[in-house]
Amino acid sequence: MKRFLWLLALLWLAILACTLDTPAVAPTLAAPSLTPTPFLPATVTPAPSTSTPTLLPSPPSPPTATATPLTGIRFAVIGDYGTAGDGLAQVAALVKVWQPDFIITTGDNNYPRGTYETIDENIGQYFHEYIYPYRGEYGAGAETNRFFPVLGNHDWMTDNAQPYLDYFTLPGNERYYDFEWEFVHFFALDADYDEPDGIGLSSAQADWLEAGMAATDAPWQVVYMHIPPYSSGHYGPTKAVQWPFAAWGADVVIAGHDHVYERLQVEGIPYIINGLGGDSRYEFEAVLPESQVRYSSNFGAMLVEATRTQMHFQFVNINGEVIDDYILEK
Repeated sequence: MKRFLWLLALLWLAILACTLDTPAVAPTLAAPSLTPTPFLPATVTPAPSTSTPTLLPSPPSPPTATATPLTGIRFAVIGDYGTAGDGLAQVAALVKVWQPDFIITTGDNNYPRGTYETIDENIGQYFHEYIYPYRGEYGAGAETNRFFPVLGNHDWMTDNAQPYLDYFTLPGNERYYDFEWEFVHFFALDADYDEPDGIGLSSAQADWLEAGMAATDAPWQVVYMHIPPYSSGHYGPTKAVQWPFAAWGADVVIAGHDHVYERLQVEGIPYIINGLGGDSRYEFEAVLPESQVRYSSNFGAMLVEATRTQMHFQFVNINGEVIDDYILEK
């Protein structure tokens, strides 16, 4: 015990001596490292998916245009056109833009009196490439006939229409005749009072038409002539040619004579007057209740496009404006 106390006293004296003789020194601490550890973005490896992704429905694809085989025909209708000059020139230019398969007319092909001297100037100058055989002075004709007129009252004014009959080569007796183009059967009538076979309902011409329409199996039957059965124009309706066209099978009746465009609906079928071919223009007078469309402000022509199930009629003026747009369907 004495020895332990003696050692403790010696230790206390040693500590006291150090405190009195040596300045105090702060303990040295190891400084922390100040060099920053570079930041490395974490690389995340996604866990493999075990679920089936949900797919949004794809937008519908636009319809693919399917080329339709050429199954239709295209023809032009001009009427009361036969006066050489600016009006007819513009009508002819309009028609040729359409590139029709053929042209039909509603009469008055050669003003003013249907003479030999004026016929080529009034017709061949503008349409020689549609006429076969063409023997005029204005260029080459067609390889097959693509021009099918009807007689008008002005065509009858010289030699019983002989200049007209000599100029054209048409079927039958050439005054009234029929022809088929694809699936359309055309019946061209002579509605003038000078027609030797008559124009009344009891005439030989009417009998011919009724029999011909009964015999055809064409999907479409088109009747065209010069003098209109029904009209709201200057000449008005003509009783003599108000035959039962619809009952006999006609789908449409087209005429001229009045220098207007008009579409009427009679006994369930359209009756169309197309007389704005370039000669002059008339005003409408007593408007018939059957009248649906009337126009006489400018010259023009009609474009008709037909398939086996549809016939589309447009009357277009020389400015390219569509005046009437009408569709027949089977």
